[in-house]
Parts: sequence; C-alpha cells; structure tokens
Amino acid sequence: MATTVYKWSGKSAKGGVVKGELTAASKDEVQSFLRKQRIVPTKISQKAKPLFSGGGRVTDKDLVIFTRQFATMIGAGLPLVQALEILSQQTENKAFAKTISEIKGDVEGGSTFADALRKYPRVYSDLYTNMVAAGEAGGILDTILVRLATYIEKAQSLKRKVKGAMVYPTVVISVAILCIAIIMVFVVPTFSKMFAQLGGDLPAPTQLIIDLSNFLGGTGGLIILASIIGFIVFIIHFRRREIGKKVTDAIMLKMPIFGVLLKKVAVAKFTRTLGTLISSGVPILDGLNITAKTAGNKVIEKAVMEVRQGVSEGQTIAEPLSHAKVFPPMVTQMISVGESTGALDNMLDKIADFYDDEVDIAVSNLTSMIEPVLMVFLGGSVGFIVVAMYLPIFKLITLIK
Repeated sequence: MATTVYKWSGKSAKGGVVKGELTAASKDEVQSFLRKQRIVPTKISQKAKPLFSGGGRVTDKDLVIFTRQFATMIGAGLPLVQALEILSQQTENKAFAKTISEIKGDVEGGSTFADALRKYPRVYSDLYTNMVAAGEAGGILDTILVRLATYIEKAQSLKRKVKGAMVYPTVVISVAILCIAIIMVFVVPTFSKMFAQLGGDLPAPTQLIIDLSNFLGGTGGLIILASIIGFIVFIIHFRRREIGKKVTDAIMLKMPIFGVLLKKVAVAKFTRTLGTLISSGVPILDGLNITAKTAGNKVIEKAVMEVRQGVSEGQTIAEPLSHAKVFPPMVTQMISVGESTGALDNMLDKIADFYDDEVDIAVSNLTSMIEPVLMVFLGGSVGFIVVAMYLPIFKLITLIK
C-alpha cells in the first residue's frame, strides 16, 4: 500500500499545542494514531515532496543489519538512545539514517521505542512494532530483535524462492515467443517473395506459415500486442480493487502447478509469522490479526481472520483452522498437538521449517518440469517453420530432376 508523509498539529491531553510528521497510508490512519496518543488533531496535511532527495528506500537487508546490530548493542548494555545514535551515524542508507535519527529524537522526548517505530509504517511493519513492544514490556528487547532479524531473513529467502519459480518460466517463454516472432516477421517474408516469383501452388504447411507471417507483419500483430498490453493494464487496475484482489488470489491458489506452490508458501509464511509473534509474547489475537494482514493473499487473510474470530469466541486455533479448508490437515493436527502440549510456538516453527523445504522441492521440480516442455515447444515450433519453408524447395528440386 502506498504511504505519504503527513504534517499534523493538535492539542495534547494537557491542552498544549503539539506538532509533528507521520508516514501513513491515509489521513484516517494519522487521526487514529493521534487519538491513541491522546492528541486531538486540528490540522493534517500532506507534506510537500522535495525536488531532490538523497538516499533511497529502506530494503530488507538494511533492516536486518540494523536489527542485528541494535540487538548486539542492547545485549551489551548500551543505553537505547546511544545505540540509536551510533546506528544513525554508521548506516550507509541516508534515508534510513535520517529515520533512525528521528526515532532517537522521539525516544529522547519520552516516547517508547515501539511507539517511535510506529510513526514509520513504511519501514517498520505492524509485526515489527508489536514484537518490539512485547520485548520492551518483558525486558527481553535484545532477544526479540534477534528473532526479528532471523524472521526477516527467512521471509526474504522464501520470497526469493517464489520469485525464482515465477520469473524463470516467464523469461524463457518470453524469449521463445520473441524468437518465433522474429522468424515469422523478418525471415519468412524473404522466402515468401522468392516463392511468389517461382509461381505455382504452395504446400499446405508453407501456405499456413506465410499467411500467419502476413497476419503478424500487418495489423494482426499490432492487434495482438495491443490486446496483451490491454489485458495486463486491466489486471493491474482490477487488482487495485478489493474484489479484484479476492478474485485473482482465489484463481492463483487454484492453478494446476503454481497453486500448489503458493499454498505451501502461504502455510510457511503463516506458521513462521504466528510462531515468531507468539514466542515473543504478543497476544494470540493480535498475532492472528498481524498474520492475516501480512499473508499477501486475500483468501488466506480471510481464513486467518475467521480463525481469529473463532479464538475470540473461546475455540482453539486448530478448530476453526480445520474448517477453513485452506491449510492441509497435517498442519491443523500439528497445531492441535502444539496447543495441547503448550508448545505451540515450537510446533509452528517446525511446520514452517518443513514447508520451507517443501517450497524448495516444489521450485526444483517446477524448474525441472518446465525446461523440457519449453525445449519441445521451441524446438517443435522452429522445426515446423523450417520444414514448411523448405517443402517448396524440395518440390522444385524433384521437378528439376
């Protein structure tokens, strides 16, 4: 979701005028945050963007390095403000360094570390800030930060696997189609002119390829290209709507090959996130709410919210999870065992590790299966075009003999 920097002013609980800036997705989000801080907003406006800005966006790698270094400093006994000062000076990303410096100022002003982080939702997610809040409350902030760094690293690894599974076949198919299109548009017309000079009827395969080449080289190719671009634009705009996300996410989960992979990714992400939150002391209902928001798929999000509703009514996690029909039976049974033994966080981590391995295997199998299929497709298509182009030449040689 896109975020914007808002400037705000308001009245504190003591009646004083306070001002500040907050990065949020909307004005409503800013108002909600200020109310939680017991501030009555009087003015909220978007901050004008500078013409030139240094640094760049904060990557997951930046966040992992910050989190691990911060955990080491806190564990070594350094005061919170001093640790933030050191990190703001040594962070190479200028935008991130500025953010850390502003967080240090908020902490010096009396804000808790978690509340200071919540002002920057584009950098620190709900999961991050809630775990930090739990760590501050329990006096185990350094331990929580180490868990956070590990979680972000594993989440990134999972994301890279999915991207690899999606990007590889897309690139190979695109290259194959591009090669065939070049042959049809630039190579086949040369043969077509030569055959026209020779006269006579052409074999059916040759005539088919020439007709297809003429179609692609004329308005037909433009129509196909415009249709593809139009379809992509439509999907992008459709997914920006809530109903669009629900429909497309449901379709993706039901796809023959990629659907299985996406379900395994969803299980790994769900169990890893929830396990990390529970082991860090975040309340179960808050943990399920955060897990649903970070699911990345509307179908999974709905299922997790239904689980949360069931838990709020006194059920165990396993009961509503089994009715959701999104997660495999093995997952619900292992979660049930974890709840009954009081080791739910450990059980969730074990499930996540298992499905991480399953994703590895699924990606490897997908790659192994796609390679020969694409080779057959490309080889068969190019081979058919070559044979079709040489059929009239073979016929001509036979007539000469």
